[in-house]
Amino acid sequence: MAGPLWGIDLGGTKMEGVILRSLQGPTPLIRKRIDTEAEKGYDHILQQISRLINIMKEESGLQPQKIGMGTPGVLDPVLQGMKNCNTLVLNGKPLAKDLEAITQCSFVLANDANCFALAETHWGVVKEKVPGARVVFGIIMGTGVGGGIVIDGKVWNGKHGIAGEWGHNILINDGELCYCGKRGCVETVISGPATEKFYQSISNKKLSLKEIVHNYYAGNDPAAIETIQRLCHYFGKAVSVITNLLDPDVIVVGGGVGNIDALYTDGITSIKQFIFNDRLDTPVLKPALGDSAGVFGAAALAGQ
Repeated sequence: MAGPLWGIDLGGTKMEGVILRSLQGPTPLIRKRIDTEAEKGYDHILQQISRLINIMKEESGLQPQKIGMGTPGVLDPVLQGMKNCNTLVLNGKPLAKDLEAITQCSFVLANDANCFALAETHWGVVKEKVPGARVVFGIIMGTGVGGGIVIDGKVWNGKHGIAGEWGHNILINDGELCYCGKRGCVETVISGPATEKFYQSISNKKLSLKEIVHNYYAGNDPAAIETIQRLCHYFGKAVSVITNLLDPDVIVVGGGVGNIDALYTDGITSIKQFIFNDRLDTPVLKPALGDSAGVFGAAALAGQ
């Protein structure tokens, strides 16, 4: 799709829409944000999305034919219902079909991690530092842990729509119970809340991740040092599985936990320890687009 690209980033609290000039020139023509109001139910979310699209139409004078949307879950490619959504009212709902009926536009949906990876591939750190990359793995490490795969500039969703969901691989046998029903998932070990929980378990003090990181670099808190060293160790072990399986050209790490500099030193040392190779040539990079990645990536879906 050569013309303007329409994208919507659907969150549980806010939704944001953008119209980008083109895949080659991602200048925003319109960028708008409204409340999702998910507590009012599924039908209300549909109406809010429609409202946002109408606002964008009115202010731009443009009419969309295809809209990309980042979602807090995935559309099952077989059943065509949403699943794995933390906005619970979306689960089981035919979101794409219902939106197409309401708006008379076609929709392409992908989860937030896929949108992040797609945006960083086309316009972010991948384009800047590894422009020839064919396989990109995008990681989001924050409240949860997710991932997305981009191959030759397009999202790879997989047979079940779960490609890249490394956050629910088992990292510690018989570890913490995850909301998915399994124990010891990556998300229960190296997410932000999991890191804070581990610190509290060994120190009997409750600190934010930011405070733990500060104490780690200050070097005056043994529990903070142990916590961040553990984080780097398990980050490397978890990412080594991705590296062995996909062997991506580049890995981009977003989310609040991804801001911790130690991941790019000690974390990389840990990857090297666990991968099935005698060296690590894959760049592991911080993203470049900040909070624009989600909605820009959604728009990029419309160009696929």
